Amino acid sequence: MKPINVGLLGIGTVGGGTFNVLKRNQQEISRRAGRAIQILKVADRNLTLAREVTAGACEVTDDAFSVVNDPDVDVVVELIGGYGVAKDLVLKAIENGKHVVTANKALIALHGNEIFAAAQKKGVIVAFEAAVAGGIPIIKALREGLAANHIEWIAGIINGTTNFILSEMRDKGLAFADVLGEAQRLGYAEADPTFDVEGIDAAHKLMILSAIGFGIPMQFERAYTEGITKLESKDIRYAEELGYRVKLLGITKRTEQGIELRVHPTLIPEKRLVANVNGAMNAVVVKGDAVGPTLYYGAGAGAEPTASAVVADLVDVARLADAAFEQRVPYLAFQPDQIVNLPILPIEEISSGYYLRMRASDKPGVLAEVTRILGDRDISIDAMMQKEPADNETEADIIILTHVTVEKNMNQAIAAIEALPATVGKVTRIRMEELGK
Repeated sequence: MKPINVGLLGIGTVGGGTFNVLKRNQQEISRRAGRAIQILKVADRNLTLAREVTAGACEVTDDAFSVVNDPDVDVVVELIGGYGVAKDLVLKAIENGKHVVTANKALIALHGNEIFAAAQKKGVIVAFEAAVAGGIPIIKALREGLAANHIEWIAGIINGTTNFILSEMRDKGLAFADVLGEAQRLGYAEADPTFDVEGIDAAHKLMILSAIGFGIPMQFERAYTEGITKLESKDIRYAEELGYRVKLLGITKRTEQGIELRVHPTLIPEKRLVANVNGAMNAVVVKGDAVGPTLYYGAGAGAEPTASAVVADLVDVARLADAAFEQRVPYLAFQPDQIVNLPILPIEEISSGYYLRMRASDKPGVLAEVTRILGDRDISIDAMMQKEPADNETEADIIILTHVTVEKNMNQAIAAIEALPATVGKVTRIRMEELGK
């Protein structure tokens, strides 16, 4: 069969990994795809780097639009990132009737609805396995392997930078700022780590998982996002004493009221496998009604782990490029006319258990006041721990774990606790998830 000709946009970390994997495993890939997959043209602003990586194996240019407009290119692989010129290039490729493979989670989360509509009109494939969790085939698992299931919830560690930071804070007892500096020195965190540490990167990925799991359109602006910058090492330590680990989770659930879509630090029981995912690794748990909880674990970033997902998408394109649109797996798992616009719940309406830490005067009656406030709002206490005051101090840390309640009730309770004369400063609140059923 005629080879699939690929135009590669971006030859940086992932682009270089994609080029190398295709070259190294060319024979194995062709055996799986049923035809050869070859890179015809590479576009990158750094021509020196592009020539060094490709070593004369294909044409190199600094004009990305010349690639998407090349009639000999069958598939455009977009690895530029961002959602400015990348969006223009992807839409132009689709307009020209080319299939698209991308690792760009922000592009899909923010502009996926427009991109999928354009692709459906032209009858081309848009594949984006590498956009979520690097080399873990979570999108294929959700879209195909779990197709028999009514998906109930998805929860994942889907940002390696924050998982590395939290693992180091736990293991070494260091403050966030100190570990962030170490992560930057080791190359796990960018010079500007905002997208990672504030949960934005994880929210982009969660939006994609939620859309595939529940058959809803992209609605990234409705996701609740809370990062790890305000976490204190003492809370990680206290959580561990109570049998929990703290992870930055992306969580999406189907409820009778609508879809929960949230990213935030979360306490998980240490007995859960996902609680023991450390360093820069990723893991996603998916709960289906038929299969129960399933765990997907692996490298969430890196040149060749991400390239593994990009090339897998290219193999799918090679297999299905000549198939009728109706015979292909839908972009978001559900047929386009079956995508439903379910409401995304505001954070005040979600249900969760809670870890609360407050600093209060070490005197009789304080705990009674706190428990009364919680009880008045139908918030049940699961566990409680009071730390002894340090020498010459008259205040102590009180830690409470609650059973599941609605967030707006907890907001009211926290405000009332903070207003007590005996409490000092703000109450620290971290949400809790069991992830077991």
